[in-house]
Amino acid sequence: MSKTEQDSVSAPWGSVFTDHIVTARYEPRIGWSELTLEAHKPFQMAPSSAVFHYGQAIFEGLKAYRQPNDSVAAFRPEQNARRFARSANRLAMAELPEQHFLDSLRLLLSADREFVPTGFGESLYLRPLEIAADEGLLTNPSKTFLYVLMGSPVKDYFAGGVHPVRVWISTEYSRAMPGGTGEAKCAGNYAAAMLAQKHGAEKGCDQVVWLDSVERRYVEEMGGMNLFFVFDNRLVTPKLTGTLLPGVTRDSILTLGSDLGFEVEERLITLDEWEQSAADGTLKEVFACGTAAIITPVGEVVHEGGSYTIGEGGPGVVTMKLRETLLNIQQGTVPDAHGWMQRFA
Repeated sequence: MSKTEQDSVSAPWGSVFTDHIVTARYEPRIGWSELTLEAHKPFQMAPSSAVFHYGQAIFEGLKAYRQPNDSVAAFRPEQNARRFARSANRLAMAELPEQHFLDSLRLLLSADREFVPTGFGESLYLRPLEIAADEGLLTNPSKTFLYVLMGSPVKDYFAGGVHPVRVWISTEYSRAMPGGTGEAKCAGNYAAAMLAQKHGAEKGCDQVVWLDSVERRYVEEMGGMNLFFVFDNRLVTPKLTGTLLPGVTRDSILTLGSDLGFEVEERLITLDEWEQSAADGTLKEVFACGTAAIITPVGEVVHEGGSYTIGEGGPGVVTMKLRETLLNIQQGTVPDAHGWMQRFA
């Protein structure tokens, strides 16, 4: 095992970085500059930079995997590129062209391919970032922007085995509201979630489940992850209403669920339905999904009035089947029927 691989499996998740970053700058008169490969090091910004004061900052998260033939491929990167552009548009930022996004991945992965781990479930986590770079305190949308791509070799999120999480239902705080930035992957969404996450931890929970901000009765997301509910042969997820992040993993699971013979459904799910269906046994499993952990089982739900268990409280059969199927596609150990993996190095 190489030193870089050893670092990736022994360090805390997302704390080790590759040798390089890729950068580009946007100015109104010339558009986006050429991509530049640089050493991974701190960069200087003025204290008056707009990002620090008015929060114009977006990011993405995707993974590159070592394939059986030793090549490196990323999972559905074009989807992340398109969501990155949509997020930029929502925050009045310059949209990075899709090809620029993909070329930045190719540049970094070609330079730092030795950092891509070889173990099953391990990957190089890629973090594209765009921030406002104007200097000054006027409350106007920035006109200049900085794009940065960094990479972090990571182990399987559940390296010690998949463990169900205990979730706290947040009724005091909301993640997003209609007309807000809920479907954008922007830094402010995550900052606003921190206090509720802290309260959940004080209740002995691993994650927070968000409800809609109007009626406080419809289930939306878990932390920064999309939720799925398994009812016998039905796979149900909250529909996209403009307040939920349209996850790439979420979209992939809808496709894989259909491939595996499940009826897939996107609709509104109430908090009452969740608790009642768990009590009468019609709800078999619940899991969350996202780039970092892929699929996370939900074992117990806690709220102000008490708590209840999903199924037997352990990882469900459907949950684990979907996780295994998705990981095998990403690692290149089964045919990629949907053409989701794109080779970069």
